[in-house]
Amino acid sequence: FFFLNLSSSTMKTNAAALLLTLANASAFAPISQRAPLSTTKLASTVEKPSEAAAPERNAPDAGWEPEWEGRTGLTPEEFMRSDMDKPDLSGMWECPLTRWDANGIDIRQAQREAKKMPHCPLEIRASDADNAMGAEYFSKNRDKIRSELLKYGAIWFRGFDLMKSVSGNREMHEALGMDPCLDPLHSSGLRKFASERDALYEEVNKPSLRGHYIGLHCESTAKRTAAYAAFVCFQRATEGGGRFLVADGAAILAEIKTETLERLYDRKIRISVSNLDIPPSLPGVVKEGIKGLVDVAVAPKFDMDLEMIYESDGKPGRLQAVETAEPPINRHPVTGLPVWFNNAHNHARKLRDRRPCGVPEVGMTEVFYADTMEPLDLEDCQEIKRASEKHITALSMEPGDVLLVDNYRALHGRDVFQGDRFHAVTWFTWDQNEDWRGDERRIVEKNAFNQAINQMMDWLPKDFESNQS
Repeated sequence: FFFLNLSSSTMKTNAAALLLTLANASAFAPISQRAPLSTTKLASTVEKPSEAAAPERNAPDAGWEPEWEGRTGLTPEEFMRSDMDKPDLSGMWECPLTRWDANGIDIRQAQREAKKMPHCPLEIRASDADNAMGAEYFSKNRDKIRSELLKYGAIWFRGFDLMKSVSGNREMHEALGMDPCLDPLHSSGLRKFASERDALYEEVNKPSLRGHYIGLHCESTAKRTAAYAAFVCFQRATEGGGRFLVADGAAILAEIKTETLERLYDRKIRISVSNLDIPPSLPGVVKEGIKGLVDVAVAPKFDMDLEMIYESDGKPGRLQAVETAEPPINRHPVTGLPVWFNNAHNHARKLRDRRPCGVPEVGMTEVFYADTMEPLDLEDCQEIKRASEKHITALSMEPGDVLLVDNYRALHGRDVFQGDRFHAVTWFTWDQNEDWRGDERRIVEKNAFNQAINQMMDWLPKDFESNQS
């Protein structure tokens, strides 16, 4: 077994390999083609083969799908050009700590309040006069835009020419006075920059990931959460698909059956982000040694509070990295509004087994009831699916479009696509509250290992398909 070789070089190699499997902590993992093309076998940890046949894979629903408009963008050489006269932002702020305020929530009252919220996202379409103003449009309307972001949870800026390039996209968020920060999982090396000096990360565009449906999630772990995000389209998928998904956490909270919410809120949830299947026949002392090695050599690379647990899903010999218990509902740090604030729609195994997904067992995630460490049952998963997908807007983002997101209010995801696609994202910290922001900044000199992991991810073949048997 490869972890038994404890030489320094081998430990580093094995740690790097396992880091790739932990990418699912916030949504990225190698995947297969859409369901009709998939030959992947399911080895579900939550449904024994004797109980049910492998469930059929179907594309999830969406409540609203705006039409495409066929707007064109710039060439890659043009849209990737950075303004070298602007300062380098690579030493940006660390992603701030998650602000939890979930005690004592009256579920029924919270649902009544959530129903009053307006539809998310707000759409702002550029006029000829708006486009003529360039960045000045955003600086002049800064206070109104920031206020509407809190009100609606997300704003879709549609048809703006300014944000068709990296340099223009930066002008936009600087005009709004927003401070970039690292991705919550940046320390893992699994987040690749599109333009590091502009604090712009590449979105999930890799050909090996295009057949993977990314479910709704906040860019958050139990430990760190970005305050805001700006998702930008430079190139829509060349052969179809690739809609960007957004849904209001308030609308989902209002929609879910009250008894389901109360049960999940009382029991809390825990999310496993990786599986490592070890031969169950190994002596206990060896298995504990492997567990200790993973805990010391790998887990610290993820700035998360993880517990290494054996056989939490009932599979003999399986070691899982599990996040600490968290409530599925949280009060918004600024408005105080309780919202659905968790990543169950993306991570629940019963949902992944029923939609386009071909993640190897080592990278499959799961959501547990925190009090018993039993996986969420099918009924609760289906209710989360129903309520979430009813409120998804599957955006037809085209070059220059930006979705500005309040990351504590709205959840996001991405549909499968064909061909090539280039979207990117900048994360933001609390620019109006220094205590919430903290004083940590990125240490650029420690980035070599992160870049090595990103290069390993680039080696994955197009349309990667795994065998989960």
